[in-house]
Amino acid sequence: MKRLHYPLDVMLLCVRSYVAYSFSLRNLEEMMAERAIGVDHSTVHRWVIKLLPLFEKMFRKHKRPVAKSWRMDENIKVKGSRSIFIAQWKGRQHHRFSVQSQVDKAAAWRFFEKAIGQIGLPETVTIDKSGSNLAALHAVNAGRETPSKVRQVKYLNKEVEQDHRTTKRRTGPMLGFKDFHCARVILSGIEVMHVIKKGQVKDLGKVPLSAAQQFYSIVS
Repeated sequence: MKRLHYPLDVMLLCVRSYVAYSFSLRNLEEMMAERAIGVDHSTVHRWVIKLLPLFEKMFRKHKRPVAKSWRMDENIKVKGSRSIFIAQWKGRQHHRFSVQSQVDKAAAWRFFEKAIGQIGLPETVTIDKSGSNLAALHAVNAGRETPSKVRQVKYLNKEVEQDHRTTKRRTGPMLGFKDFHCARVILSGIEVMHVIKKGQVKDLGKVPLSAAQQFYSIVS
């Protein structure tokens, strides 16, 4: 590994704070300056883009098993594209989410196939009135002996929409994304921290840990 110009704990603090709280990159630059640590906001951004994918990968190893009833919603649009935020949800439990570059049947089908391959086939999937999602689910079910039950009832997904407000609050101070890759990485990090706060990490020890402690335990 190349020699780090900054202590790893400083880098992790900045990365975690960026996705856990409603901070801008310049807010973090000022916070580090108060601690006599000179770091430019663009440097913090590079840390975020480089470290968050590694953190997400390690987090997946510690995530609790998911339920067999899914709820799906399309939510956050990324500036300059038709990108969306998609989540599976049951009883305040996140299963998986993805940021796609298109809102169509093919994008929804890829999302469902990848999710099913990683966490198994759901018994029930609840969606809103999206025709693309419905068509994708019919395509997924067509190739399976035991198809998932599809419920297309918008009001049942109200809790999912409310849950997404946390992510929207985080993205507000960010003032948009530079590109689709940045959006994917940052939204992934925000969602992972949100899931940790909701207690969806397997026990990391006998003593209950705070969300911050769980973050550092996973990356250590």
